Amino acid sequence: MGLRQFYDRHVMPRMITLACGQKGIAKRRREIVPLAEGKVFELGCGGGLNQALYDTDLVTSFSGIDPHEKLLEGARAQAAAKGWDVDIRQGVGEDIPFRDGMFDTVVCTYTLCSVQDPAQVMSEMRRILRPGGKLLFLEHGRAPDASVAKWQDRIEPIWKPLAGGCHLTRPIGSALRGAGFSVEPLGQAYLDKAPKVMGWMEWGVARKEGM
Repeated sequence: MGLRQFYDRHVMPRMITLACGQKGIAKRRREIVPLAEGKVFELGCGGGLNQALYDTDLVTSFSGIDPHEKLLEGARAQAAAKGWDVDIRQGVGEDIPFRDGMFDTVVCTYTLCSVQDPAQVMSEMRRILRPGGKLLFLEHGRAPDASVAKWQDRIEPIWKPLAGGCHLTRPIGSALRGAGFSVEPLGQAYLDKAPKVMGWMEWGVARKEGM
């Protein structure tokens, strides 16, 4: 195994899990994740950072996918310990292996930045939601300040290979609206004590209308 492969398989997933568990991000997770209810699907569930935040009285079953098989064993164990009906698989957001309209809630936290095709992933999340179902999102992306966005454009090519393909320049709320969701923003802010180029966050509820 080469150094690149070793980094991608063993170092990078743990580095991202640690970064996404920092205090400021954990605070935002506590605002979003407890809103999940019914049949829940989580995109990128392998790190298990959201598991302790779900309201077990509201969640009836838990499903999820993550591309990193090494992280899934712990996620399965945590979910099963709650007594839920659990179905966690290895997979990618561009091809979610669950049927149409299956879930009441989809949870997506710090995942859209690193998928290959964000438009396809959002389409898939909308597909698996029941009509009226909700997507709970907490993501980082393109900053609203032109000076910060300019630096994001410059830094992103260097940043991506170090952070598992993480993009700094992807829009969040506007992209969800473009994918057919009705978006209810709950907050927008730069992450405290983080470089602004990496710290613009948006979180809220995106609802599947019609269909």
